[in-house]
Amino acid sequence: MWRLAAVAAVMAAPAVAEDIVEARYDGPTTRYAHAVLGDDIEWGELVLETDAGRTVRFVLPDERVFEDVAPRLFDVDGDGDNEVIVVESHREVGARLAIYDTDGLVAANEYIGRPNRWLAPIGVGAADFDNDGFVELVYVDRPHLAKTVRVLRYIDGELRFVASFPGVTNHRIGERDIAGGIRDCGQGPEMIVASVNWERVLALGFKDLKFKLDIVGPHEGRESFARAMACE
Repeated sequence: MWRLAAVAAVMAAPAVAEDIVEARYDGPTTRYAHAVLGDDIEWGELVLETDAGRTVRFVLPDERVFEDVAPRLFDVDGDGDNEVIVVESHREVGARLAIYDTDGLVAANEYIGRPNRWLAPIGVGAADFDNDGFVELVYVDRPHLAKTVRVLRYIDGELRFVASFPGVTNHRIGERDIAGGIRDCGQGPEMIVASVNWERVLALGFKDLKFKLDIVGPHEGRESFARAMACE
């Protein structure tokens, strides 16, 4: 009787939370012919490593790939453990922003709607821009075409569209990285992006559903973005 009670107690105990400490793409594939990042290789798998020493692997179906430079760790839901922000692309409807945890897909926005249409997250892709306890996810929608910042908010397990700002970009076709990022120079988070003609580096703030745009300086290569990110 004692042994049965002990077993029942173990089974009823809550699972120990795991934090994601590392994420990477794997399963290189050429099944999505877009090459926006400079070559024909995209990724079919997402691999997560946890602080418990566990490896979790997610394999996408053939119609989807991770069209991205690297997964981004961020505590999106505020529970103290990281989720992973990625860019997924579908061969018929293009890219979307998605969030994963160790159980799989948590949330995603709508696909852009056409193949070979991409989006570029800004830096780690997320911050609480208005200090209200909800995380905003930010990216440039079609940085070579629409050149528009989109702001999504993660609430109750969903990504909800909040606002957009046109006339900026953070990527040129063929570049292997995404320019800029999210900085905080003491006035709250700001998005560091480029003007559409790549002549200027810009700082874009977002608070109370309003954007604030400042010119940081002339664009002189990636060093310009590095200086802006360092608040110089």
